[in-house]
Amino acid sequence: MGGDKASSLEELKNETVDLEKIPIEEVFEQLKCTKEGLTSQEGADRLQIFGPNKLEEKKEIKFLKFLGFMWNPLSWVMEMAAIMAIALANGGGRAPDWQDFLGIAILLVINSTISFIEENNAGNAAAALMARLAPKAKVLRDGTWGEQDASILDAIDAAMVGMLADPKEARAGIREVHFLPFNPVDKRTALTYVDADGNWHRASKGAPEQILSLCNCKEDVRKKVHSVIDKFAERGLRSLAVARQEVPEKTKESAGTPWQFVGLLPLFDPPRHDSAETIRKALNLGVNVKMITGDQLAIAKETGRRLGVFPEHKYEIVKKLQERKHICGMTGDGVNDAPALKKADIGIAVSDATDAARSASDIVLTEPGLSVIISAVLTSRAIFQRMKNYTIYAVSITIRIVLGFMLIALIWKFDFSPFMVLIIAILNDGTIMTISKDRVKPSPMPDSWKLKEIFATGIVLGTYLALMTVLFFWVMKETDFFSNKFHVRSLRDSEHEMMAALYLQVSIISQALIFVTRSRGWFFLDRPGLLLCGAFVIAQLIATVVAVYANWSFARIKGCGWGWAGVIWLYSLISFIPLDWIKFAIRYVLSGNAWTYLFERKTAFTTKKDYGREEREAQWAIAQRTLHGLQPPETTSLFNDKSSYRELSEIAEQAKRRAEIARLRELHTLKGHVESVVKLKGLDIDNMQQHYTV
Repeated sequence: MGGDKASSLEELKNETVDLEKIPIEEVFEQLKCTKEGLTSQEGADRLQIFGPNKLEEKKEIKFLKFLGFMWNPLSWVMEMAAIMAIALANGGGRAPDWQDFLGIAILLVINSTISFIEENNAGNAAAALMARLAPKAKVLRDGTWGEQDASILDAIDAAMVGMLADPKEARAGIREVHFLPFNPVDKRTALTYVDADGNWHRASKGAPEQILSLCNCKEDVRKKVHSVIDKFAERGLRSLAVARQEVPEKTKESAGTPWQFVGLLPLFDPPRHDSAETIRKALNLGVNVKMITGDQLAIAKETGRRLGVFPEHKYEIVKKLQERKHICGMTGDGVNDAPALKKADIGIAVSDATDAARSASDIVLTEPGLSVIISAVLTSRAIFQRMKNYTIYAVSITIRIVLGFMLIALIWKFDFSPFMVLIIAILNDGTIMTISKDRVKPSPMPDSWKLKEIFATGIVLGTYLALMTVLFFWVMKETDFFSNKFHVRSLRDSEHEMMAALYLQVSIISQALIFVTRSRGWFFLDRPGLLLCGAFVIAQLIATVVAVYANWSFARIKGCGWGWAGVIWLYSLISFIPLDWIKFAIRYVLSGNAWTYLFERKTAFTTKKDYGREEREAQWAIAQRTLHGLQPPETTSLFNDKSSYRELSEIAEQAKRRAEIARLRELHTLKGHVESVVKLKGLDIDNMQQHYTV
């Protein structure tokens, strides 16, 4: 017997039995169980056969994960430098360069440790969230439920039963024989039951078209039904049709007598309370919003009127948008939303979404409402802006260090101390880490990786800074300009003191560059975060003290004094001033839009209200009209006239006000309420005597 049961379960595992198409009694028979559930031992045996109902997870070895952060291109360079410090310094009877080796090794361990901690914390947060969102199952073991008893009704049934004085009346005097659950193909449910007199009946509810076809209704009945459905839909009400039949054969498999159409059930499924505000904010951020629905057109129009969006299809519209190179996000909650959620670049499952929708999504909302999506948009744009700022800075500083020290070495045979490079790197890393908490202004429109602009900006800025360093070294070594103008002693005969001066100049201007790369406009108009400012000040105080007082023979550095420190700070400040102009010039050369950013759009000066929100709304309105055939594309040339921005914006605002007034009038005035009810019931208000007053 045990072998037969295991064999049957193996067949289920291999999907030779389709449980969805057989009656419930056969399901119990195939599964070798009863309505009383399983024993604990049977549950354990089935777990061995089928395995847990989750994706297999590979457990990470923490130590190997830590070592993995030492296996990347940057770490390879550092590791090669460490090897060279002890392997190539043995020539000429010299001892290995242990100081550089230890400095590089310590820096490598610090960087890997920070990366490991950040990654581990992110993984723990994700695991905690997944544990919180994990669906709970109610199981019957040894005759006892392990979880709270599940409701025997789905959401629509619960709404219908909730209209009764006593929910127990819903099934009073009947006994369920068979239940056909809803599926997206049949689009209906059916219940076979026995009444108190022993007579068999079958009831079904579902999509009106399916029920009309089930009942073989005549054309006049169909027209009347559709007329009622349209009236419901105009008020934003969804419709379900109900049918019944007798089952004289008294078997669940029998076809029964012809189906009889009973009537329609109107259901009100309003938009979420914050949907309209969320859509408005999304439009202000340059995100085009489309309503993708499977409801009737009239319902979609009414919901769209309330929210100000256009209805479309689901999976296909996501696919088409992606084919046109759009980044597409979608919200959903049902099983039928799962394919489109998976297809979208950013799938968002709402708080009450099904498990299928959650598993297909990239973001799962844990609380009701959609306003958090706007927070996600702003947060992601802020993160992107920080990443972009860092990338431009990293490219610039790499070019600046490599080119500057290479030119100095080739021209004057002056080798900059590797240990001082490590000091620069450590202080830079400490400052640059604060970018993750920097105060940034999210882009008012969707942004993307403009690699040409990023690398061009990095290369030009890096080259400029490298040339400024070369110029500084030339003036310090080959001329008496600083001595004559600022009355400081000459350093041309002291290589170690020149090392200190060069180190301070490189350190100051390298870190100051971040204030330019983090801003799209003038650096002084975009206030940085206090953490970044504090890190910069601390790092440069340390660098200045090192340059003034350090006397490290192994690093070939000797303090140059406070006089030279002041000169270097002044030189760095002067060479810093042109950086913004260079940034704008690069943008102008690449796109020709730099002066537009500065003067017409006034992004740098931040004088335009909401970064031109009204213009973007008007552009969006024209784009939507064109997309839906309401206006030919040629008329979009009206944007050349600035006055049309204000005109279209005013039209849009007036339309919003009229829609809001109509909605409030309907909800809060007697006349509006009466007219709403009359329209809902299909009555002709013009032929009625209006005996009400407002």
